[in-house]
Amino acid sequence: MKKILSLALVLCMVFALCAVSASADEDITAADVPDTMTSADGTYEIAFVTDVGQLKDKSFNEGTYNGVKLFAAKNDLSYKYYQPANGDQATDDDRFDAMKAAADAGAKAIVCAGFMQGTALAKAAEAYPDVKFVFIDGWAFDGLDNIAAVAFQEEQCGFLAGYAAVMEGFTELGFCGGGGGENPAVNRYGYGYVQGAEAAASVKDVNVNINYTFLYGATFSPSNELQTLASGWYETGTEVIFSCGGSIFDSIAAAASANDAAVIGVDTDQSAQSETVITSALKGIGEAAFQALEAAYGDNWADWGGKCTVLGAAENAVGLPVDTWSLENWTVEEYAEMLESIISGDLEIDADYENLDSTDHVNLNVVA
Repeated sequence: MKKILSLALVLCMVFALCAVSASADEDITAADVPDTMTSADGTYEIAFVTDVGQLKDKSFNEGTYNGVKLFAAKNDLSYKYYQPANGDQATDDDRFDAMKAAADAGAKAIVCAGFMQGTALAKAAEAYPDVKFVFIDGWAFDGLDNIAAVAFQEEQCGFLAGYAAVMEGFTELGFCGGGGGENPAVNRYGYGYVQGAEAAASVKDVNVNINYTFLYGATFSPSNELQTLASGWYETGTEVIFSCGGSIFDSIAAAASANDAAVIGVDTDQSAQSETVITSALKGIGEAAFQALEAAYGDNWADWGGKCTVLGAAENAVGLPVDTWSLENWTVEEYAEMLESIISGDLEIDADYENLDSTDHVNLNVVA
């Protein structure tokens, strides 16, 4: 039970289980490490290439980079982040150019965030065979052993978020996803959310309505259009929206605040960003980056390179932040019991988001 209840601490970037050099400050956290530094010789050994959106998105980019810069700081290595040119309109060439700039500046390991990096990453890995690449939310490439991909079972923490919302008493739910419906990780989050809502609604014998959309979230950026859409939902009865797309959180949290409504965060614990957040669907993106970099600098790269490592509840890599949630009608003990059932395999959650549809207790309103 203690192991289960410590999940939130693990996922909130404590990284207490990560080995570091003996000379490093064992108590340092990501918050202690600045986003930028200047190396003495102008080279940077560890690099991070952002996904679309902002570095400080309080979610996917920022969470991943926290692991990157923490590893660098704890091991006395220089580090730098690179944002592909053209922002939300970045092309594969823009992403490759960012990776090339990192490699040419001396990077021995480059962490790339987001599934959109795939084409550029394969090209960069071929062009720089001596550089080790980490592909967060990615997949393996045949013949490219210098790429370590990491993927997550987002459907599991999405399920927990949907279950928690309905057990808390909400029956009018919303989901706003990033990536325009083309991002597999976001799609798994959303499908898990619907499954969790169905499971809780079945227990309580209630009916649940879910507004579900990827409108205005394709670029993972806040917008007036998205805030207007979310406000419209809240004004017509939606009680809580799962904000699943990096910086789109800003628009949804603003709408929730204006309507005295609730938000579920994503990727990292977003409770500190807004009082509207009741919980967040977490995945250990920063910790995964940290551990993959450990492998890059250690003797177990063979366990990571050339393959995709999939992490879920069994690896303490997904869950909800029990220390900061504001739930009152679903207890930490009940959460821990459900999490254990996922870990044991007694509770199986479907990851095939092509099956997304209304269920016995959930009416799904897809807004295209």
